[in-house]
Amino acid sequence: MMRQKIGELISEALAMFIIIAFGDSVACMYVLYDPSPYQNAYWGVCIAWGLAVTIAIYATGSISGTHANPAVTLALALFRDFPWKKVIPYWIAQVIGAFLGAAIVYALFGPVIDHFNETHQLTREAGGAAGVFFTHPGLAISPMHALSDQVILTAFLLFGIFAITEQYNEMAPGANSGALIIGLLVATIGACMGYLEAWAINPARDFGPRLFAYFAGWGPSALPAPDNYWWIPIVGPFVGGVIGGGAYQLLVHPFLPARQRALAEARKANANAQTMQ
Repeated sequence: MMRQKIGELISEALAMFIIIAFGDSVACMYVLYDPSPYQNAYWGVCIAWGLAVTIAIYATGSISGTHANPAVTLALALFRDFPWKKVIPYWIAQVIGAFLGAAIVYALFGPVIDHFNETHQLTREAGGAAGVFFTHPGLAISPMHALSDQVILTAFLLFGIFAITEQYNEMAPGANSGALIIGLLVATIGACMGYLEAWAINPARDFGPRLFAYFAGWGPSALPAPDNYWWIPIVGPFVGGVIGGGAYQLLVHPFLPARQRALAEARKANANAQTMQ
């Protein structure tokens, strides 16, 4: 039993490691090079993030279910009977995995980051190239507006995940393709809304690399960040995840025909059992 619990935590850490290793690397490709290979192909950035999620699910889903997102873990505990005693250990594992993923990205792109900052006369302390690790508000976006954005974007994410993984949803993809569809969901959110503040939609995705960047020389530009922004990509996704998961459970789940049939069969079986007694 303990071996299985440890395996689940390793799985969650590994999932986040994979996501950040690929996701923050494509951010480096997008930001640090001139001309950027994604200059006129932002969809490629979104697809890279989405496929990173897909790979993480295929690699670890059979062990831990690949929450790979504290907001997902919270929503599953609230609405789908995920054990509450596992919630905080999963959160810690997810942040550790994201931290280590950022370390790998730094090992790969450290010289390119330094070259970028030298070329643009920037410093780490002033936030030079920080955007390859963690999120920040985009054009005309205030921190409070970013908070509402993160609530909405993460609500879309959890609503979609609940639909894709719903056992009674006869339109849901099969088990082997669900990971790909979740990856495409992440990519779609990024393609449609990512410029607002880089679509964190995951507290560990932002905080783990932000914590690494703090220790790697970015200091106050990472934590607490300009305008004390660091908490927004944490609180916003938590709130949004609860709203999105709750909306699915309220607006869709009760009306699924397969669920209605299962309940009717259960009631019939229970009535038969009572008659036999």
